[in-house]
Amino acid sequence: MSHTVLLLNGSPHANGCTATALKELSNTLEHEGIATETIHVGNKAIRGCIGCYQCTTLGHCVFDDLVNESASTLQQADGLVIGSPVYYASANGTLTNFLDRLFFSTHFDKRMKVGATVCSARRAGTTATFDQLNKYFTISQMPIASGRYWNMVHGSSADDVLQDAEGMQNMRILGRNMAFLIRAIAAERDRNGLPQQEETIYTNYIR
Repeated sequence: MSHTVLLLNGSPHANGCTATALKELSNTLEHEGIATETIHVGNKAIRGCIGCYQCTTLGHCVFDDLVNESASTLQQADGLVIGSPVYYASANGTLTNFLDRLFFSTHFDKRMKVGATVCSARRAGTTATFDQLNKYFTISQMPIASGRYWNMVHGSSADDVLQDAEGMQNMRILGRNMAFLIRAIAAERDRNGLPQQEETIYTNYIR
């Protein structure tokens, strides 16, 4: 059985720091027999969600752009990697616009797709960005793959990132761990199916 991982490059730079980290991770996944596809998000003009809820009737976002183009790829994928540069101790706004709309407008089951976040910064803000982006996974019942350290690289250029030996090693460790999780989840799903679901309960705090 073949497995695939979708990688999102949230940087506006196609061959910059974030791309360098994602490439190391992608190469490791491919070496582990996991097919990968990378979509460049950070250089697109992507508006944010307006809460119109048209996606509940249309089955897709009302704004027909890269979000809708990527939805079927995510649906078929076994894993998702979100890569982002750090801007003011948080993720690229274009990327978060994309993710807000992608996760909100796609109603297919994302349970047990394996998620991972990769952050790139010159110096700081990576852990805040890491926490921010992992929330897309935890709200969707997606297990998070980890490395030996938080999944981050440091540098002002792609060459700097290549010299971040610890960061690049962690991309390889993350890739192997992610591949292992994907295969393990697939084997258990084939044997016993996915975990039992309950009907969603919504609690409003002001009545």
